Amino acid sequence: MANLLIVDDELGMRQFLTHLLEREGHNVRVADGGRQAMALLRQEPADLIISDIRMPDMNGIELLRAARELLPNVEVIMMTAFANVDTEQIIGASGFLQKPFDNDQLTTTVANVLKKIKLEEQNQALLEENQLLIHDQRSRGNLQNIIGRSAKMQSLYQMIETVAQIQSTVLVTGESGTGKELVARAIHDLSPRAERPFVSVNCGAFTETLLESELFGYVKGSFTGANANRKGLFEAANSGTIFLDEIGEMSSAMQVKLLRVLQERKLRPVGATEETTVDTRVIAATNRDLASMVKDGTFREDLYYRISVIPIELPPLRERTEDIGDLAAHFAGKFCGQTGRSLSISDGALRLLEKYSWPGNVRELENTVERAVALETTDSIRPERLPERITNYNPHQIAEAFAFPEEGINFTAHLDQLERTYVQEALRRTDGNQTNAAELLRLSVRSLRHLLDKHDLRRQTAQLRDERRGPDSTPRRRSTDPGPRRRDDDQTELAVGASES
Repeated sequence: MANLLIVDDELGMRQFLTHLLEREGHNVRVADGGRQAMALLRQEPADLIISDIRMPDMNGIELLRAARELLPNVEVIMMTAFANVDTEQIIGASGFLQKPFDNDQLTTTVANVLKKIKLEEQNQALLEENQLLIHDQRSRGNLQNIIGRSAKMQSLYQMIETVAQIQSTVLVTGESGTGKELVARAIHDLSPRAERPFVSVNCGAFTETLLESELFGYVKGSFTGANANRKGLFEAANSGTIFLDEIGEMSSAMQVKLLRVLQERKLRPVGATEETTVDTRVIAATNRDLASMVKDGTFREDLYYRISVIPIELPPLRERTEDIGDLAAHFAGKFCGQTGRSLSISDGALRLLEKYSWPGNVRELENTVERAVALETTDSIRPERLPERITNYNPHQIAEAFAFPEEGINFTAHLDQLERTYVQEALRRTDGNQTNAAELLRLSVRSLRHLLDKHDLRRQTAQLRDERRGPDSTPRRRSTDPGPRRRDDDQTELAVGASES
């Protein structure tokens, strides 16, 4: 629904447009001329003005100019019954309708303009979010925020301090939840670029077209909704650092464009004819095996070697169990601090935490401790406050559950079948909802869609959605709880253990 203002000196036209657009679900106000329209706009802004051009008190061209002075971003569709209108006069209008027009022509024009408005709002929201990231870097990202005394973590600290002093591109790899962005922030904050911006972008969260405009910017008029020049995130991070998370989700076409920027240190905004030079350090990250993707042809070999000049692999939590006690105590203190309580971790609970495999790494540990703090009524977190998946965990039982025939197995085929089975089960539990299924599998939606195509499961996904709706097209209640959603908080994903002040 949008707020529309109809301006026409003919009562019949105002009534016709009001009836038609209210039927589409919009909130409609009317004015019989430009002066009344301006008075209404001063009282309450409109998303879209639909105005006749020829009116006695103030014509549509004059209204367009006056409305834009009052509301610079307001969109205006012009109408006229005269075929000889000078189109130069209506430059700046978002649309044009020649009277008489049919209903479909009007509703389509209005819908297209409203889509443009929505796109601009989304772009503005993304820009504001990235600006917050730039200005909110001082309290995060240094080594004091990384928790761990194990030998693996000591080696990681040394690597971060060394890499921070040089300008080479870094590729941070590791399972989901191991703290890739935290490491990237630490490298930036310990580097000579520390006073310059640190900009983070999740490559898997954008379509190819939107990612290009986000990274490289665009010029006015390059596409619908590009009403002004806009710098991309590479320019926003100029003289600083850009963190390209989930780079393995980037399309082949975007890989080519990124490679050129890394090689030439120049970029061309969408729609521009001239290049812009940037001095931006790149730190990339992924939880995928890029070397295997190179062999499969899904990731460019030249880009892989360009971004992995200095590779840093983060250890999963199960490989540094000696850090679990410190991490759990840190998270307990963090969540107790929110309520003014003080809780220790009992020896029994700590033994269970250290025995568990932690597929979700430190993010999963943090969520587990948060739950335990919320439920605990004593002065110590006890084993019964931990989830059953942890208290009942038995690694030997899990290993014995897979029968290993004497003649051996086709290991690749077996893994493919396991992959297909887990994807099918996630889809079944979520009634074919791909977003929720991806969360259950701790994958991005794009990665899940790749698996759907790989295992030819898209038709089955559609069938599950149809079955969920039922014969009367009324959505059925889901019979199975898909489990807790994965938290998307960037600071929570400090999977090496962020110490927030």
